Formats: sequence, structure tokens, C-alpha cells
Amino acid sequence: MEDVKVYMVVNLDIKDKDTYLKYEKGFFPMLKKHGGEFLTFDDSFRHIEGPEPLAGGRVIIFSFPSEEAADGWYNDPEYQELSKFRREGAPLRSLSLVKGLPPRK
Repeated sequence: MEDVKVYMVVNLDIKDKDTYLKYEKGFFPMLKKHGGEFLTFDDSFRHIEGPEPLAGGRVIIFSFPSEEAADGWYNDPEYQELSKFRREGAPLRSLSLVKGLPPRK
């Protein structure tokens, strides 16, 4: 089976900017280590429709070349150590993995 690109969608509240910046500083090298690509973030997203809007102050989207790479990133002990700063400074509302479409043949 071919690897399918996956997208991580994060919704969080930044409560302590200085602590969150410690996380952010280490996040990009960890993302690169696992083949990830940062796509975007938005601090002023809009809810268009539906009864359960995203909440909080920030939405972040990044991708990995496969679900295995995404799991490797999340389960990396170095990332888990780094994520303590995110948990303390910017509590998650959600972290979701969305599978991309397989290549068309």
C-alpha cells in the first residue's frame, strides 16, 4: 500500500506566550526531523457553518508524508518532552489527523 500524505489540524489557546514560544522554537526542527511541512496558522479564523465551531485563539495546519511519519513525530520522546511547553502555555482544544487522498492512477 502506498503512503498517503496526512494533515494535522491543531486548535489551541495561547495562555502564556513566553512558554508557548519555547515550544514554537523547538517545533520546527522536530517537524523537519520527521519529514513534516508547515502549511499555515491563523489567529483570526472564521466559522462558516455547523453547530460545533472551532474555538480558541489559533488554528495550525501542517503535513507529513505518511501516517507513520506523523505517528513517529508525535511519539518521539524528544517531541513529548518539548510538548510540555505547549501543554503549559497553550492548551489544546484538539489535535486531529486527516488523511489525504491517495494518488490517482
